[in-house]
Amino acid sequence: MNALITVGTTAAYGYSSLVTVAPGALPAELRGVYFEVVGVIITLILLGRLFEARAKAGTGEAIKQLIGMQPRTARLVRDGSEADVPVEDVVPGDVISVRPGEKVPVDGEVIDGHSTVDQSMVTGESIPETKQVGDPVIGATINQTGAFRFRATRVGKDTMLAQIIRLVEQAQGSKAPIQRLADEVASYFVPVVMSIAIATFVVWFVAGPPPALTLALVSAVAVLIIACPCALGLATPLAIMVSTGKGAEHGILIRSAEALETAQKIDTIVLDKTGTITHGTPALTDLIVSGDLTEDDLLRLVASAEQTSEHPLGAAIVAAAKTRGAELVKPTDFESVTGKGVRATVDGRSVLVGNERFIQDAGVAVDGFAEAARRLSTDGKTPMAVVVDSRLAGVIGVADTMKDDSVAAVAALRDLGLTVVMITGDNRQTAAAIARQAGIERVLAEVIPDKKALEVRRLQAEHRVVAMVGDGINDAPALAQADVGIAIGTGTDIAIEASDITLISGSLTGVVTAINLSRSTMRNIRQNLFFAFAYNIVGIPIAAGILYPFLGVRLSPMIAAGAMALSSLSVVSNSNRLRGFKPKPIPSVAVPFAAGPKVEVGMHDAAPSSQHAQSGRGDDVIGKTTAIDPVCGMTVDIATAEYRSLRDGEAYYFCAAGCKASFDKDPEKFIGAGNKGEPASH
Repeated sequence: MNALITVGTTAAYGYSSLVTVAPGALPAELRGVYFEVVGVIITLILLGRLFEARAKAGTGEAIKQLIGMQPRTARLVRDGSEADVPVEDVVPGDVISVRPGEKVPVDGEVIDGHSTVDQSMVTGESIPETKQVGDPVIGATINQTGAFRFRATRVGKDTMLAQIIRLVEQAQGSKAPIQRLADEVASYFVPVVMSIAIATFVVWFVAGPPPALTLALVSAVAVLIIACPCALGLATPLAIMVSTGKGAEHGILIRSAEALETAQKIDTIVLDKTGTITHGTPALTDLIVSGDLTEDDLLRLVASAEQTSEHPLGAAIVAAAKTRGAELVKPTDFESVTGKGVRATVDGRSVLVGNERFIQDAGVAVDGFAEAARRLSTDGKTPMAVVVDSRLAGVIGVADTMKDDSVAAVAALRDLGLTVVMITGDNRQTAAAIARQAGIERVLAEVIPDKKALEVRRLQAEHRVVAMVGDGINDAPALAQADVGIAIGTGTDIAIEASDITLISGSLTGVVTAINLSRSTMRNIRQNLFFAFAYNIVGIPIAAGILYPFLGVRLSPMIAAGAMALSSLSVVSNSNRLRGFKPKPIPSVAVPFAAGPKVEVGMHDAAPSSQHAQSGRGDDVIGKTTAIDPVCGMTVDIATAEYRSLRDGEAYYFCAAGCKASFDKDPEKFIGAGNKGEPASH
């Protein structure tokens, strides 16, 4: 990009030097010197570069702030005494004490005490989080109310903060596809401008007024200088650097500029249910009493009986009882029946907790249980009957509960024009219940984890740009398959490696913020490119002298240098507007989705067709039950296939309308794939 300026200023300086050294070599009317022009041009260019350098330095503020968060010392506990040591000396396994108002020096797990910790600088969440024994703590977060001790688990370059810094640096140094396009344009732009400058010199020298040589030289130099594509080179990287830094401030780690650009194209977003829409752990939701016991007494008996159980549902009941302050007693005669329930004696009373079959096998009448169980099941909850002294005493409902902001986040995603899809291994009924609560319009149910990637691919075959949102570990294949993989609620190495965007907090609202940030960034880049090209499109013809025959106006090289600097300044100023990006507030109360969810059962969780049935296509499907979708490779049930096409007398079956549309557009591309059970490359 400096070639144009170098050629222009060298030509002006060389001409002026010739006039100074050998004035007799030129006619009197051509003995003008332009040393001051060269000086002013270089001064203006350096001034513009100074503004650019300051702007680029400013885009690194996010990195500086992240590095500045790191504490310098840690209060190490050894042999009962405390001593401050440099944080570099801390090793995994060390016990560290943290007092109110201090920063947590490294990542670890609380082993003693409790407190609230401000994690906003890492997760972007403004509400402090309560920490107690067993909870993880993140280095650089601020302890608030209480004192606690924790055991260091990750130190140095392995801490979450260090990972965040590395990821932001990596993203700021990467190139988005739109930037590569700008670089390619610039590679052609320079030779074209050189050609225009030569043509300008020739036209002025041949047809221009006297002194023709001087005017030709000045006009050619003006063209070279005003066309310098510095602004074009700044248009994309400055915006990328600012936006990735802003993302880090709000707990959004963007792996690359390409991911940032692709995020604004998303039209379908797939949400894993467990741990993304819901908390990922069961909790007590309903306690229905049908006997003489009170709710508190019933819960105390059940929780006491479940204390010894290792089942997650039992743990949820025990946790709820402790939260309510119930005093549990140790059960006797405890017995756990796998897949059915538990029985125990509590305070001399016989207690049975389990499903309907377990209660019936015990010879207890379950009148009144069926209706309550049906109602709880419809809401996606697991019903359990409670029998005390051989009589039905109540019904308990346990479920993986919705996160507080999931409904509002889903509504915000719909408002962005996205199709929201939930994917889960739950049965159709449970999946539909969760989807209704969350306001999701499409559900892929009964999908086992290792087949989620194939479901994402099926959506992509419908010509959708798909983002997958999951926990970053068991959803890693689906995250990698999606156009944009978003890991939520984790900061682990696996999450960062598998996903394109990692959200440190567990909130779905981070997905909304990431998409809004991507859209704002790409809008800013398009504006920058407009500024860069607009100056050149308008300035080059004026510098070449297109207005001279009509208005007698010529462009001085000094003015051209000023205009070039102004174009760069415009791009820099516009990019810095992204510093003001703030997540849009999401209403806490969202209007639920009016229509009920469309539930589809995952079609990839069956065994391959060769293992359980014959497969075929066209007219040879007699006696066969399945066919292979030639576009995406899915196994399709012939009897229920909704989409099919005929080609040369053969029938082809498809899993979705998108696959049929792709096939109908170019059948030859896919014919033959159905026999192999593989999708054609596309």
